[in-house]
Amino acid sequence: MLWILKQVKSALSSPTSRLLIGLAVTLAAVAVFSLYALRQIAVLGDLQTRTVDRNRKDSLQLLRIQHDLNSLGLAMRDMLDPDPPYPLAAFKGQFDRSRLDLDDALRLEAQFAPTAVSGRRQYVEDRMAQFWISVDQLFALTGRDDPRARQLIRNTLQAQQDTLTNTIARLLVENNEVEQMAMTQIHAIYDRVERQIYVFLAAMLLTISLTSLYLIRSNRRIFNRLAVLSDHRSELARKLIAVQEEILHSISRELHDEFGQVLTAIGAMLRRAEKKGLPPDSPFREELQEARGVAQATLEKIRSLSQVLHPTILDDGGLEKAIDWYLPTFERQTGIAVKYEKSGVAPAIPDRIAINVYRVLQEALNNAARHSQSQTVWVRVRFGPDRFQLEVEDRGAGLPAEGSPSMRHGTGLVAMRERASLLGGTIEFVRAGERGTLVRLDVPLPQEAGA
Repeated sequence: MLWILKQVKSALSSPTSRLLIGLAVTLAAVAVFSLYALRQIAVLGDLQTRTVDRNRKDSLQLLRIQHDLNSLGLAMRDMLDPDPPYPLAAFKGQFDRSRLDLDDALRLEAQFAPTAVSGRRQYVEDRMAQFWISVDQLFALTGRDDPRARQLIRNTLQAQQDTLTNTIARLLVENNEVEQMAMTQIHAIYDRVERQIYVFLAAMLLTISLTSLYLIRSNRRIFNRLAVLSDHRSELARKLIAVQEEILHSISRELHDEFGQVLTAIGAMLRRAEKKGLPPDSPFREELQEARGVAQATLEKIRSLSQVLHPTILDDGGLEKAIDWYLPTFERQTGIAVKYEKSGVAPAIPDRIAINVYRVLQEALNNAARHSQSQTVWVRVRFGPDRFQLEVEDRGAGLPAEGSPSMRHGTGLVAMRERASLLGGTIEFVRAGERGTLVRLDVPLPQEAGA
């Protein structure tokens, strides 16, 4: 027994600790990779917001400045026409509108321009200020219709406009290069994260596969040990039940043979003593009759107890006659009516099966008498060529709730299950409707029994 307990403890030792460690490592890896992925996403967001988006907004403002400068260049070309359609002073409104738009564009561009080109932006602002000084000088000369106005356009303003246009063009090229570099970095990050996701998924799949294989292997070992222990338990239960039946049979035989013979002899001796010339009204005769009655009652109780422990009719007449004898006895002892239904022809059932079926019937009826509070019990027996079925039903209190202590630890229920298992059969404990209990036993019969 101690060996079996040790084997049970060894079989039930689960790989929980190792699996928990593996789970913790997996969760830690997931957390680290998630933080890494979030950081990479933050870098991508910063690149897109700080570099790409601002660079595009800056390029839009630079294009706006370039457009205004080109418009001014066209206006100055018209002003240098030998036969202009308008006087030079008429172009002042266009220059004023372009000046307002350029100032607004430069202000917005300063908000979006990268820090690395701040020197170039200052250069543009300085050149733009010089350009507007020259424009003011131009329109001051055109107001007096001074011929030096066209000379100022040709020699100064056009050169300043060309310089500003070229500078803006270079800034646009730089913005495009910065945007290309940012997009290259973004694609590199995407590619790196994608590769690492694939590597991480492969590692996770490998970890899950190894963990699953380990769990399957551990469970298989546990189940194999449990199967061996179940075989040992079944063998032990079979031996214990066999020993129990042998002891009960031996006690029953001793009670019937030894004590029965002794009580029978005592009764005979008392009867002879009563016949030895005692007067009919002798008090001693009455005492002898009383003692003989006690001996006879004791003899009947011993015989009844002997039959309960192991009915001799089971050995002599078989299972069918043992059931026919026991049910009326149960009615007399308990006062519970038994409705007996029998179908089929009873084959020659081996003693090993007969005694276990009889014990299941005995235990089921005793449970009904103790717990059901029912006044009627139904017993149904079906003999088949290869199977035997027994049903014991009452309409009493019913089974305890599933999972209750009485349901889990009832020794009677455990004993009935063990006996059914030893016979290779099945036993069910079913709630019969709203009230009552149905015990159903199904046992296979050997071929020689059904032949």
